[in-house]
Amino acid sequence: MNNRYLIGGVVILLFVAIAIYSFNDKKVGYSDIETASTSGETVQVSGIWLKEMQTEYNSIDNIFTFHIKDDNGTETKVIYEGAKPNNFELADKIVVKGKFQEGHFQASQILTKCPSKYEGKEEDVYKS
Repeated sequence: MNNRYLIGGVVILLFVAIAIYSFNDKKVGYSDIETASTSGETVQVSGIWLKEMQTEYNSIDNIFTFHIKDDNGTETKVIYEGAKPNNFELADKIVVKGKFQEGHFQASQILTKCPSKYEGKEEDVYKS
């Protein structure tokens, strides 16, 4: 009977250790472009799309290239191996997850923050 409890306890501890490792592996912090370029770690960078810079989607290779500027005013080229998000042009902010490689930000994920249809415009706000 004691062996069953011992084996059960070891199995439970093993699953808890795997869960903690998985959680820490998925946790990615926010960074600015300058810090991300020197850290070598996977980070999330928030910024705005630079519409005046070259933006290209290569449908044959499925590569999307664009430029962003973070809150500090630092700009960088972003390369994402995947489809361009449908709402990319409408986004207020863009968050890219990935890391710097060979002088550009290699994104593994792109998140877009679009303006909410529930936020009123300044002229729509009731003023008393």
